Amino acid sequence: MWDMMNQEIQTKLSQLRSLLSSRGLQGILLTRVSSFAWITGGSSTAINVASSFGEGAALITLDKQYILANNIETTRLKNEEKLEEKGWEFFVSNWYEASTALDTLAKGFKLASDAPAAGMVDLGAEVSRLRAVLQPVEQDRFRDLGSRRAAASVEAIYAVRPGMSEFEIGSLLSKACLERGVEPIVNLIATDERIFSYRHPTYSDKKMDRYAMLVLCGRRLGLVASITRLVHFGALSAELQRKAEACARVDAAIIAATRPGRTLGQVFSDTQAAYAAVGFPNEWTLHHQGGPAGYEPREFVGNPTSTDLVAAGQAYAWNPSITGAKVEDTVLITESGSQVLTEMPGWPVYEIQSGAVVLRRPRILEVI
Repeated sequence: MWDMMNQEIQTKLSQLRSLLSSRGLQGILLTRVSSFAWITGGSSTAINVASSFGEGAALITLDKQYILANNIETTRLKNEEKLEEKGWEFFVSNWYEASTALDTLAKGFKLASDAPAAGMVDLGAEVSRLRAVLQPVEQDRFRDLGSRRAAASVEAIYAVRPGMSEFEIGSLLSKACLERGVEPIVNLIATDERIFSYRHPTYSDKKMDRYAMLVLCGRRLGLVASITRLVHFGALSAELQRKAEACARVDAAIIAATRPGRTLGQVFSDTQAAYAAVGFPNEWTLHHQGGPAGYEPREFVGNPTSTDLVAAGQAYAWNPSITGAKVEDTVLITESGSQVLTEMPGWPVYEIQSGAVVLRRPRILEVI
């Protein structure tokens, strides 16, 4: 079975075992949907998308790797996810009985977990940082996801019409994603004055007059890509046009600043300077600016004091906003530059010089 384990999973198991050895631990229990997808190469235990935890877990010791699942989930995990063929041993419990997996497989072990758990060392932050650096095969999967997400947003936004409720607009976005094999896990819609009031707008019954913001984080094979786009029926006011362009310029500055070897604190300093340069110095305080993406919408969020280093192979979803306007794409960091994974062909853009590069950043779509 070990010989059948693909290189992606072997690399990740080695990373976890090195982490365990450095902490004097004998095993780690991965219960988060994101961690399970990461360690298995994209398999899913997600049943309730409102939960961060799935119906199954992975237990990795210094010399073994197990899937812990009940009899409801095991058949699918074996038949469709092919986890036995990837080298995993199963420990199966009945759904109506308490699992004895840890007592049987790791009794007396000093264990860690990827989330707070009684009697275990919480290594959630360390695991999230492992998840955030993508292997080449994961980068290819992310490119595919980004293309699907972009196509879904284009389809949904061009179908938006004045008079639709925010629930209707959200359904357009979810449907377009699901038809492309992408699971919507965050779907936020605001129209008109609600765009100016809320950074995280949940649906309401409000009907759109002229202006809509569509935000969606979509998951496929465990990876999550994020996009925000705005559409306005009729010409933009001078004030909204100013804010939209300013926001795009901040976004371009952040992307240009996100280069391997720099700390996120340094990137954030450039972000603050970019907000000041466009005349909105305090807007960054009203919403987080994003951070590394991977198996969570944000594996962790950048802040002014962060010492985390940007690395080639990371994806970032930055989301600068200026009250009434926002920009968000998912971008892959490479040694040679940044690749926007969720770029939408044909979408109106600003071409913005930022340092030595020219970046295409999205405008608000005006429907005249």
